[in-house]
Amino acid sequence: MPDRPQLRLQPMTERHLADFAGVVNDPEVARFTRFPAPAPDTFAREWYARYEAGRLAGTHEAFAALDPDGRFVGLALAPHLDAEAREAELGYLVPVEQRGRGVASELLRQLTDWAFAEREILRAGLVIDVENVASQRVAVRAGYRHEGTMRSTYFKQGLRSDVQIWSRLPSDPPPDC
Repeated sequence: MPDRPQLRLQPMTERHLADFAGVVNDPEVARFTRFPAPAPDTFAREWYARYEAGRLAGTHEAFAALDPDGRFVGLALAPHLDAEAREAELGYLVPVEQRGRGVASELLRQLTDWAFAEREILRAGLVIDVENVASQRVAVRAGYRHEGTMRSTYFKQGLRSDVQIWSRLPSDPPPDC
């Protein structure tokens, strides 16, 4: 098995907006996320402002994933944090040039570890489009379990799609590395 990519998660700041905007406009990201397609020019800044407000409220979090040289290699997200229920929805975005190298799996492993340790989450969840096979492989490598499929639950630009629900609990065995 190849070595795991070396990366670190850093809270997203304004200096990461250009990298984020580039990822948002990737056709695969647009296809499988809740982001508008095409994203308006103001989207990255407006999205960041919502996440900053959520960070202050404790309901959202966003991290830039950086390689050892400080280059942006992805985004780790907690689009929903519920402190009372101790649950989180997690997500990840990786630029096309970083895909296929294990970056997304490592990013999700670290994000999940953060949610368990720092936020004391008892259930981390992923919502993955049924057609996003690459993301399903990431979930498996990061130790998530497939729970089922919700049919016709996601609506974007006039189309409905099915999504898979994946979860990981702190008591689950660690992912194979």
